[in-house]
Amino acid sequence: MEIETRPDIMSMNQEELTNFTLSLGEAKFRAGQLYKWMHAGADFDEMTNLPKTFRNKLAATADYRLPKIERKLVSKKDGTIKYLFGLTDGECVESVLMKYEYGSSLCVSSQAGCRMGCRFCASTLSGRVRNLTPSEILGQVAVASRDSGERIRSIVMMGIGEPLDNYENVLRFLRLVGDENGLGIGMRRISLSTCGIVPNIRRLADEGVPVTLSVSLHAYDDEKRKALMPIAYKYSIEELLGACRYYFEKTGRRVSFEYTLISGENDSVEDAASLANILRKYMKVPSHVNLIMLNEVDETGLKTVDRAAAKRFEEELKRRGQNATIRRRLGSDIDASCGQLRLSKLAETESGI
Repeated sequence: MEIETRPDIMSMNQEELTNFTLSLGEAKFRAGQLYKWMHAGADFDEMTNLPKTFRNKLAATADYRLPKIERKLVSKKDGTIKYLFGLTDGECVESVLMKYEYGSSLCVSSQAGCRMGCRFCASTLSGRVRNLTPSEILGQVAVASRDSGERIRSIVMMGIGEPLDNYENVLRFLRLVGDENGLGIGMRRISLSTCGIVPNIRRLADEGVPVTLSVSLHAYDDEKRKALMPIAYKYSIEELLGACRYYFEKTGRRVSFEYTLISGENDSVEDAASLANILRKYMKVPSHVNLIMLNEVDETGLKTVDRAAAKRFEEELKRRGQNATIRRRLGSDIDASCGQLRLSKLAETESGI
Protein backbone atom coordinates (compact mmCIF):
# COMPACT_ATOMS: atom_id res chain seq x y z
CA MET A 1 0.00 0.00 0.00
CA GLU A 2 1.40 3.38 -1.04
CA ILE A 3 1.92 6.11 1.56
CA GLU A 4 0.04 9.23 0.48
CA THR A 5 -1.21 11.76 2.99
CA ARG A 6 0.21 15.26 2.90
CA PRO A 7 2.20 16.69 -0.06
CA ASP A 8 5.51 14.85 -0.42
CA ILE A 9 7.81 17.81 -0.99
CA MET A 10 11.02 15.88 -1.69
CA SER A 11 9.29 14.13 -4.59
CA MET A 12 8.51 17.53 -6.16
CA ASN A 13 10.52 19.12 -8.95
CA GLN A 14 11.47 22.77 -8.64
CA GLU A 15 8.38 24.12 -10.39
CA GLU A 16 6.06 22.07 -8.19
CA LEU A 17 7.96 23.04 -5.05
CA THR A 18 7.81 26.71 -6.04
CA ASN A 19 4.04 26.54 -6.47
CA PHE A 20 3.70 24.81 -3.10
CA THR A 21 5.91 27.42 -1.42
CA LEU A 22 3.85 30.25 -2.90
CA SER A 23 0.66 28.54 -1.70
CA LEU A 24 2.02 28.87 1.85
CA GLY A 25 2.44 32.63 1.39
CA GLU A 26 6.24 32.49 1.13
CA ALA A 27 8.55 34.20 -1.36
CA LYS A 28 9.44 32.32 -4.55
CA PHE A 29 13.18 32.20 -3.80
CA ARG A 30 12.51 30.21 -0.62
CA ALA A 31 11.65 27.20 -2.78
CA GLY A 32 15.18 27.14 -4.21
CA GLN A 33 16.68 27.27 -0.73
CA LEU A 34 14.41 24.48 0.49
CA TYR A 35 15.20 22.35 -2.57
CA LYS A 36 18.95 22.51 -1.93
CA TRP A 37 18.56 21.71 1.77
CA MET A 38 16.41 18.64 1.09
CA HIS A 39 18.80 17.27 -1.51
CA ALA A 40 21.60 17.70 1.03
CA GLY A 41 19.70 15.50 3.50
CA ALA A 42 19.08 18.24 6.08
CA ASP A 43 16.31 18.25 8.71
CA PHE A 44 13.98 21.25 8.96
CA ASP A 45 15.79 22.45 12.08
CA GLU A 46 19.05 22.70 10.13
CA MET A 47 17.59 24.90 7.39
CA THR A 48 18.73 28.02 9.19
CA ASN A 49 18.36 30.44 6.26
CA LEU A 50 14.63 29.67 6.13
CA PRO A 51 12.37 31.63 8.48
CA LYS A 52 11.18 29.58 11.42
CA THR A 53 7.59 30.43 10.50
CA PHE A 54 8.14 28.80 7.09
CA ARG A 55 9.73 25.72 8.63
CA ASN A 56 6.78 25.42 11.04
CA LYS A 57 4.35 25.62 8.11
CA LEU A 58 6.28 22.88 6.31
CA ALA A 59 6.26 20.65 9.37
CA ALA A 60 2.51 21.14 9.74
CA THR A 61 1.47 20.74 6.10
CA ALA A 62 4.05 18.65 4.25
CA ASP A 63 5.64 15.20 4.34
CA TYR A 64 9.43 15.12 4.24
CA ARG A 65 10.54 11.50 4.20
CA LEU A 66 14.24 11.23 4.82
CA PRO A 67 15.12 7.61 5.63
CA LYS A 68 16.70 6.93 9.01
CA ILE A 69 19.85 4.87 9.43
CA GLU A 70 18.90 1.79 11.45
CA ARG A 71 22.08 -0.19 10.86
CA LYS A 72 25.41 0.61 9.27
CA LEU A 73 28.07 -1.97 8.45
CA VAL A 74 31.53 -0.90 7.27
CA SER A 75 33.86 -3.32 5.50
CA LYS A 76 37.33 -3.58 7.02
CA LYS A 77 38.58 -4.86 3.67
CA ASP A 78 37.65 -2.05 1.29
CA GLY A 79 35.58 0.57 3.13
CA THR A 80 32.27 -0.45 1.55
CA ILE A 81 29.34 0.75 3.68
CA LYS A 82 26.03 -1.08 3.87
CA TYR A 83 23.04 0.84 5.21
CA LEU A 84 19.74 -0.48 6.46
CA PHE A 85 17.35 2.46 6.15
CA GLY A 86 14.10 2.69 8.10
CA LEU A 87 11.14 4.35 6.37
CA THR A 88 8.32 6.30 7.97
CA ASP A 89 5.84 3.38 7.92
CA GLY A 90 8.27 0.93 9.57
CA GLU A 91 9.46 -0.70 6.33
CA CYS A 92 13.17 -0.94 5.65
CA VAL A 93 15.43 -1.06 2.61
CA GLU A 94 19.15 -1.33 1.93
CA SER A 95 21.75 0.80 0.17
CA VAL A 96 25.43 0.05 -0.40
CA LEU A 97 28.13 2.72 -0.78
CA MET A 98 31.10 1.46 -2.79
CA LYS A 99 34.39 3.31 -3.14
CA TYR A 100 36.35 3.25 -6.37
CA GLU A 101 39.33 5.16 -7.71
CA TYR A 102 37.02 7.31 -9.86
CA GLY A 103 34.72 8.14 -6.91
CA SER A 104 31.95 6.73 -4.77
CA SER A 105 28.95 4.83 -6.15
CA LEU A 106 25.70 4.11 -4.30
CA CYS A 107 23.47 1.12 -4.94
CA VAL A 108 19.88 2.06 -4.06
CA SER A 109 16.61 0.20 -3.55
CA SER A 110 13.41 1.02 -5.45
CA GLN A 111 10.86 -1.15 -3.59
CA ALA A 112 10.33 -2.60 -0.15
CA GLY A 113 10.70 -6.24 -1.10
CA CYS A 114 10.30 -7.62 -4.61
CA ARG A 115 7.70 -9.76 -6.39
CA MET A 116 9.86 -10.99 -9.28
CA GLY A 117 10.70 -14.29 -7.57
CA CYS A 118 14.23 -14.87 -8.91
CA ARG A 119 15.50 -18.08 -7.25
CA PHE A 120 18.96 -16.79 -6.31
CA CYS A 121 17.92 -13.44 -4.80
CA ALA A 122 17.45 -12.65 -1.10
CA SER A 123 15.37 -9.53 -1.84
CA THR A 124 12.41 -11.49 -3.18
CA LEU A 125 12.04 -14.01 -0.35
CA SER A 126 9.54 -11.90 1.59
CA GLY A 127 7.71 -10.64 -1.52
CA ARG A 128 6.96 -7.04 -2.41
CA VAL A 129 5.35 -4.90 0.28
CA ARG A 130 5.13 -1.63 -1.65
CA ASN A 131 6.82 0.72 -4.08
CA LEU A 132 9.14 3.43 -2.79
CA THR A 133 8.25 7.04 -3.51
CA PRO A 134 10.70 9.20 -5.49
CA SER A 135 11.65 10.93 -2.23
CA GLU A 136 12.42 7.61 -0.52
CA ILE A 137 14.80 6.63 -3.33
CA LEU A 138 16.37 10.09 -3.48
CA GLY A 139 16.61 10.17 0.31
CA GLN A 140 18.91 7.13 0.28
CA VAL A 141 21.38 9.11 -1.82
CA ALA A 142 21.13 12.28 0.27
CA VAL A 143 21.46 10.53 3.63
CA ALA A 144 24.29 8.18 2.56
CA SER A 145 26.27 11.10 1.15
CA ARG A 146 25.74 13.20 4.26
CA ASP A 147 26.54 10.39 6.68
CA SER A 148 29.65 9.17 4.86
CA GLY A 149 30.99 12.56 3.87
CA GLU A 150 31.40 11.15 0.35
CA ARG A 151 30.19 12.88 -2.77
CA ILE A 152 28.13 10.31 -4.67
CA ARG A 153 29.37 10.35 -8.26
CA SER A 154 27.35 7.45 -9.67
CA ILE A 155 24.25 5.44 -8.84
CA VAL A 156 23.36 1.81 -9.40
CA MET A 157 19.67 0.90 -9.22
CA MET A 158 20.37 -2.69 -8.28
CA GLY A 159 19.20 -2.81 -4.69
CA ILE A 160 15.97 -4.27 -3.33
CA GLY A 161 13.12 -4.26 -5.84
CA GLU A 162 12.62 -4.17 -9.60
CA PRO A 163 12.95 -0.55 -10.81
CA LEU A 164 10.77 -1.04 -13.89
CA ASP A 165 8.00 -2.47 -11.69
CA ASN A 166 7.90 0.98 -10.03
CA TYR A 167 8.19 2.83 -13.30
CA GLU A 168 6.68 6.28 -12.67
CA ASN A 169 8.37 6.81 -9.30
CA VAL A 170 11.74 5.64 -10.62
CA LEU A 171 11.49 7.90 -13.65
CA ARG A 172 10.77 10.90 -11.43
CA PHE A 173 13.69 9.94 -9.17
CA LEU A 174 16.02 9.84 -12.18
CA ARG A 175 14.99 13.34 -13.22
CA LEU A 176 15.29 14.69 -9.69
CA VAL A 177 18.71 13.18 -8.95
CA GLY A 178 20.02 14.49 -12.26
CA ASP A 179 18.91 18.08 -11.57
CA GLU A 180 22.00 20.31 -11.45
CA ASN A 181 20.33 22.39 -8.72
CA GLY A 182 20.14 19.30 -6.53
CA LEU A 183 22.56 16.37 -6.48
CA GLY A 184 23.39 16.78 -10.17
CA ILE A 185 24.30 13.16 -10.93
CA GLY A 186 24.31 12.84 -14.71
CA MET A 187 22.22 10.17 -16.43
CA ARG A 188 25.32 8.60 -17.93
CA ARG A 189 26.54 7.92 -14.38
CA ILE A 190 23.40 5.97 -13.49
CA SER A 191 22.89 2.26 -14.15
CA LEU A 192 19.39 0.77 -13.93
CA SER A 193 19.11 -2.97 -13.45
CA THR A 194 16.03 -4.89 -14.55
CA CYS A 195 15.03 -8.54 -14.73
CA GLY A 196 13.47 -7.77 -18.11
CA ILE A 197 10.05 -6.10 -18.17
CA VAL A 198 10.04 -5.74 -21.94
CA PRO A 199 7.35 -3.03 -22.47
CA ASN A 200 8.97 -0.77 -19.88
CA ILE A 201 12.44 -1.20 -21.39
CA ARG A 202 11.02 0.11 -24.66
CA ARG A 203 9.14 2.85 -22.82
CA LEU A 204 12.30 3.92 -20.99
CA ALA A 205 14.18 4.13 -24.27
CA ASP A 206 11.77 6.85 -25.40
CA GLU A 207 11.97 8.98 -22.20
CA GLY A 208 15.17 10.91 -22.94
CA VAL A 209 16.95 9.66 -19.81
CA PRO A 210 19.99 7.81 -21.25
CA VAL A 211 20.92 5.74 -18.22
CA THR A 212 22.94 2.57 -18.65
CA LEU A 213 20.55 -0.37 -18.91
CA SER A 214 21.72 -3.46 -17.04
CA VAL A 215 19.64 -6.56 -17.74
CA SER A 216 19.60 -9.64 -15.51
CA LEU A 217 19.88 -12.48 -18.00
CA HIS A 218 21.46 -15.42 -16.12
CA ALA A 219 20.67 -18.02 -18.80
CA TYR A 220 20.97 -18.48 -22.56
CA ASP A 221 17.65 -20.17 -23.34
CA ASP A 222 14.06 -19.75 -22.20
CA GLU A 223 13.75 -23.03 -20.32
CA LYS A 224 16.90 -22.50 -18.28
CA ARG A 225 15.85 -18.92 -17.61
CA LYS A 226 12.36 -19.96 -16.48
CA ALA A 227 13.96 -22.23 -13.89
CA LEU A 228 15.75 -19.23 -12.39
CA MET A 229 13.51 -16.25 -13.18
CA PRO A 230 9.68 -16.35 -13.38
CA ILE A 231 9.68 -13.25 -15.62
CA ALA A 232 10.88 -15.57 -18.40
CA TYR A 233 7.40 -17.13 -18.54
CA LYS A 234 6.06 -13.77 -19.73
CA TYR A 235 8.83 -12.55 -22.04
CA SER A 236 11.11 -14.73 -24.14
CA ILE A 237 14.82 -14.10 -24.51
CA GLU A 238 14.20 -13.11 -28.13
CA GLU A 239 11.65 -10.48 -27.02
CA LEU A 240 13.94 -9.26 -24.25
CA LEU A 241 17.01 -8.91 -26.46
CA GLY A 242 14.91 -7.20 -29.11
CA ALA A 243 13.91 -4.58 -26.52
CA CYS A 244 17.56 -4.21 -25.48
CA ARG A 245 18.58 -3.65 -29.09
CA TYR A 246 15.84 -1.00 -29.36
CA TYR A 247 17.21 0.68 -26.21
CA PHE A 248 20.67 0.89 -27.78
CA GLU A 249 19.31 2.24 -31.05
CA LYS A 250 17.29 4.96 -29.27
CA THR A 251 19.86 6.05 -26.67
CA GLY A 252 23.24 5.05 -28.08
CA ARG A 253 23.99 3.46 -24.71
CA ARG A 254 25.57 0.00 -24.69
CA VAL A 255 23.49 -2.51 -22.74
CA SER A 256 25.10 -4.61 -20.01
CA PHE A 257 23.91 -8.09 -19.14
CA GLU A 258 24.19 -9.47 -15.62
CA TYR A 259 24.98 -13.18 -15.53
CA THR A 260 25.18 -14.77 -12.09
CA LEU A 261 27.27 -17.94 -12.15
CA ILE A 262 25.51 -20.74 -10.25
CA SER A 263 27.26 -24.05 -9.78
CA GLY A 264 25.70 -26.82 -11.87
CA GLU A 265 23.04 -24.51 -13.31
CA ASN A 266 24.59 -22.17 -15.87
CA ASP A 267 28.37 -22.17 -15.36
CA SER A 268 29.91 -24.52 -17.93
CA VAL A 269 32.08 -23.56 -20.89
CA GLU A 270 29.27 -24.86 -23.11
CA ASP A 271 26.89 -22.46 -21.37
CA ALA A 272 29.31 -19.62 -22.14
CA ALA A 273 29.41 -20.58 -25.81
CA SER A 274 25.61 -20.67 -26.00
CA LEU A 275 25.35 -17.28 -24.27
CA ALA A 276 27.75 -15.70 -26.77
CA ASN A 277 25.76 -17.21 -29.63
CA ILE A 278 22.37 -15.85 -28.56
CA LEU A 279 23.78 -12.36 -27.92
CA ARG A 280 25.34 -12.35 -31.36
CA LYS A 281 22.10 -13.63 -32.93
CA TYR A 282 19.57 -11.30 -31.30
CA MET A 283 21.44 -8.18 -30.17
CA LYS A 284 23.49 -7.40 -33.30
CA VAL A 285 24.85 -4.33 -31.47
CA PRO A 286 27.64 -3.89 -28.88
CA SER A 287 26.92 -5.30 -25.41
CA HIS A 288 28.81 -6.30 -22.29
CA VAL A 289 28.43 -9.24 -19.92
CA ASN A 290 29.07 -8.74 -16.21
CA LEU A 291 29.81 -12.12 -14.65
CA ILE A 292 28.78 -12.31 -11.00
CA MET A 293 29.90 -15.01 -8.62
CA LEU A 294 26.72 -15.90 -6.72
CA ASN A 295 26.42 -14.52 -3.22
CA GLU A 296 25.05 -17.59 -1.45
CA VAL A 297 21.77 -17.25 0.45
CA ASP A 298 20.95 -20.12 2.80
CA GLU A 299 17.26 -20.16 1.91
CA THR A 300 17.89 -20.82 -1.81
CA GLY A 301 20.25 -23.80 -1.55
CA LEU A 302 22.16 -22.56 -4.62
CA LYS A 303 25.96 -22.60 -4.67
CA THR A 304 28.50 -20.32 -6.28
CA VAL A 305 31.43 -21.25 -8.51
CA ASP A 306 35.12 -20.84 -7.77
CA ARG A 307 37.27 -18.15 -9.38
CA ALA A 308 38.83 -20.59 -11.85
CA ALA A 309 35.41 -21.61 -13.22
CA ALA A 310 34.40 -17.97 -13.55
CA LYS A 311 37.63 -17.24 -15.41
CA ARG A 312 37.04 -20.12 -17.84
CA PHE A 313 33.54 -18.79 -18.54
CA GLU A 314 34.87 -15.27 -19.15
CA GLU A 315 37.61 -16.50 -21.47
CA GLU A 316 35.15 -18.52 -23.56
CA LEU A 317 32.93 -15.47 -24.03
CA LYS A 318 35.90 -13.36 -25.11
CA ARG A 319 37.14 -16.10 -27.44
CA ARG A 320 33.80 -15.85 -29.20
CA GLY A 321 33.98 -12.06 -29.49
CA GLN A 322 31.76 -11.12 -26.55
CA ASN A 323 32.97 -8.41 -24.15
CA ALA A 324 32.88 -9.68 -20.57
CA THR A 325 34.35 -9.06 -17.11
CA ILE A 326 34.09 -10.75 -13.74
CA ARG A 327 32.60 -8.27 -11.31
CA ARG A 328 34.82 -7.37 -8.41
CA ARG A 329 33.08 -8.26 -5.17
CA LEU A 330 33.12 -5.45 -2.61
CA GLY A 331 32.13 -5.67 1.05
CA SER A 332 32.43 -9.46 1.20
CA ASP A 333 32.94 -9.33 4.97
CA ILE A 334 29.62 -7.50 5.53
CA ASP A 335 27.34 -9.42 3.12
CA ALA A 336 27.07 -6.37 0.89
CA SER A 337 24.79 -8.03 -1.65
CA CYS A 338 21.23 -6.83 -1.30
CA GLY A 339 18.38 -8.20 0.78
CA GLN A 340 20.12 -10.08 3.57
CA LEU A 341 20.17 -7.28 6.13
CA ARG A 342 16.49 -6.58 5.50
CA LEU A 343 15.66 -10.27 5.96
CA SER A 344 17.53 -10.27 9.25
CA LYS A 345 15.56 -7.22 10.42
CA LEU A 346 12.24 -8.79 9.39
CA ALA A 347 13.12 -12.00 11.27
CA GLU A 348 13.94 -10.00 14.41
CA THR A 349 10.64 -8.13 14.16
CA GLU A 350 8.67 -11.34 13.79
CA SER A 351 10.43 -12.92 16.77
CA GLY A 352 9.91 -9.81 18.90
CA ILE A 353 13.59 -8.99 19.32
